[in-house]
Amino acid sequence: MFGLFGKKSSAVLGVDVSSSSVKLLELSKQGGRIKVESYAVEPLPANAVVEKNITDVEAVGEVLKRVASKSRTGVKQVAVAVSGSAVITKLIQMDGGLNEFEMEDQIALEADQYIPYPLDEVAIDFEVQGPSENNPDQVDVLLAACRKENVDIREDALEIASLSAKIVDVEAYSLERAYSLIEPQLDSQGEELVVAIVDVGATMTTLSVLANGKTAYTREQIFGGKQLTEEIQRRYGLSLEEAGLAKKQGGLPDDYESEVLMPFREAVVQQVARALQFFFGASQYNAVDYVVLAGGTASIQGLTEMVEEKTGTPTLVANPFADMAVGSRVNASALSNDAPSLMIACGLAMRSFD
Repeated sequence: MFGLFGKKSSAVLGVDVSSSSVKLLELSKQGGRIKVESYAVEPLPANAVVEKNITDVEAVGEVLKRVASKSRTGVKQVAVAVSGSAVITKLIQMDGGLNEFEMEDQIALEADQYIPYPLDEVAIDFEVQGPSENNPDQVDVLLAACRKENVDIREDALEIASLSAKIVDVEAYSLERAYSLIEPQLDSQGEELVVAIVDVGATMTTLSVLANGKTAYTREQIFGGKQLTEEIQRRYGLSLEEAGLAKKQGGLPDDYESEVLMPFREAVVQQVARALQFFFGASQYNAVDYVVLAGGTASIQGLTEMVEEKTGTPTLVANPFADMAVGSRVNASALSNDAPSLMIACGLAMRSFD
């Protein structure tokens, strides 16, 4: 069995390998307060990761090495995540009297009923969720499985950077953990909220809907901030790297705002509205209480207002660090700029406190 959930752990780094960059975050906890000890973000070479699959282990390993040294962390153990599309999860009922080892044996015997791959090709883990609603003698057990190659390739990349994978998590659960830090920022917290987190990455947009803080629905679609970078590159004759920098730092011609940025903002708003329509069509819900924008694209000026207007739903930009202390190794303003894109890294780093 492999630690897709991981057991109780000491300090781990949250490392999020996305399609465009590697993000590293280290958190600590004193009293009830969480502190950001170190963090760093490093861009990945083009096509080293394609749609969340690592295609160039060496390149990712080298970037991991750079990001660890840039962050100046001393921690070597890491929590990483596999994307939801790579994971099969299933809620099963088991006898509440079984201990962990007995459960493990039984799951190993019965796993082929739940998993459509040869068992020697998958990593399996489980977590007891609590008593079953329909039968008090049974417990609900969340079973998670993914192909071993998805886990192995992450371990290989970390090894190049002299880091080791202590926990392999699932992106959706990492997001859920980070959301627990955002919930206190919502006006009507504590009620039975339905919150849509829209994570607009470089090439993928993921919608995760949380009901009462638990993931009720996730869907990935191909769309992301890279489209804006490519449009800047095309229109102003820049390299992809120059276009990426200009997008972040500014200094583009006067027509950028109206000719390039505005149409892209409108495209993002369309994507958010469309993703929500898919969710309403596939579930018993016909509204959400909040939209939380995450990912690098979330910080684009004016986007929250446009999404709020189009969806008629209160919208905010994700900042899981709003109530955290910040250590001396951390550039606080850079952290606050990067905050929306650090949700998964944050949820992974929170595994230190399990």
